Amino acid sequence: MVLITPIFCVAQSPKIKDFKITILSTMLSDTHIGEWGFSALIEADGKRILFDTGSREKTVLQNAKELKIDLNIIDNVYLSHNHKDHTGGLKSLRENYPSSFSKAHTGEGIFYPRPNSSGTNHYILNNKNTLELLGINFINHTNPSQILPGLWTTGQIPRTYDERNWSKLGKMIGSDGELVEDTIPEDQSLFFDTDNGIVLISGCGHSGLVNTLEYVKKIIPNRPIYKIIGGFHLLNLNEEKLEWTAKKMTEFGVKYFVRAHCKGLNSTYSIRQFMKLSSNNALVGSVGTYINNKGIFPGYMQ
Repeated sequence: MVLITPIFCVAQSPKIKDFKITILSTMLSDTHIGEWGFSALIEADGKRILFDTGSREKTVLQNAKELKIDLNIIDNVYLSHNHKDHTGGLKSLRENYPSSFSKAHTGEGIFYPRPNSSGTNHYILNNKNTLELLGINFINHTNPSQILPGLWTTGQIPRTYDERNWSKLGKMIGSDGELVEDTIPEDQSLFFDTDNGIVLISGCGHSGLVNTLEYVKKIIPNRPIYKIIGGFHLLNLNEEKLEWTAKKMTEFGVKYFVRAHCKGLNSTYSIRQFMKLSSNNALVGSVGTYINNKGIFPGYMQ
């Protein structure tokens, strides 16, 4: 059971006045490196945090360099869940930017062993000791927590609706030592409030996009969730499920969404049609796509 103990604190947290979220790793790209992975730099009222680190070791490094984004002095990195396509760049990022990424925010369960044919470890667990020796301090979150002024993590997200956005084949050894289905319990998303409403960033949304939106709505009541960006794991949903998801998104107040990573091209277009949004408000993001207070800036690929 996940408790929402810090709700009263969220209501008192400052609204973000100025922000920019730039995609540094995703599948689509024009002149930069595309990959099956996700990473984005979040800039909010002078604060910066890297959300996920991509899959390959040098993707985020190279794309940031080409986009003329300085990765120095970014203390905080946020890991949405354990999968390598979101954590694979952390080691090289820390090695190349020793003044950055000393604090890694993780969800409870990210270091649970995941038994498979090659053993019980996975990428982030295999590299945990090495990363700590490089000076990275892992900060674990179960409940909603304020990472920086105005920037919040959901922590673990209750699975109210049966969205089941994971493979259903994986196994993990939970906190009680029992072998159970790997539901990716550590999945977390980052959010912040603005004058126009809440902005949400998701890595894969393994908890379910609607579950995530509903949880954020409970944490900050009476506020629309008006912009969302990231991966939502909707690529294999049928039209009925996509229509249900789109209806829920509309109910929560979503006016802009940028699909990056595991959402699927056709599902993006279907949801855009169901929500009656324009291509300026709902699109497929690519490396270099960014959103800010004014709208979405997709670059050549969308």
